Amino acid sequence: MESMEKGVVHKETAVEPDEGKYTLIRSNSDEYLIEPYLYGGLYDEPLPCFGCGIGWFSFLLGFVFPPLWYYAAFLYLRKYSRKNPRERPGLGASAIAALVCTVAAVIITLSLVL
Repeated sequence: MESMEKGVVHKETAVEPDEGKYTLIRSNSDEYLIEPYLYGGLYDEPLPCFGCGIGWFSFLLGFVFPPLWYYAAFLYLRKYSRKNPRERPGLGASAIAALVCTVAAVIITLSLVL
């Protein structure tokens, strides 16, 4: 299309997207990505248990009181981390610790019985 402004002919051209390349799409919410501290995100509040989360708290205290590992493993299997994904690594570590503790208990029990 050609338009005429004050005697000058301007040619309007549509930009063709390149084949196989990504195109940057901007929206009105891009300010949230640039300055998230101004808007307050979904996970801005601190985690429970002194800020380290239930999973890591259970993992650390599980060395003193191992049933906490089983509690955290139960939470992990019940998808507690859907509420806050930051809990997932600690709950997973506690579930693995519970598994190792169970295997060790079974091996020790079998070696004492047999």
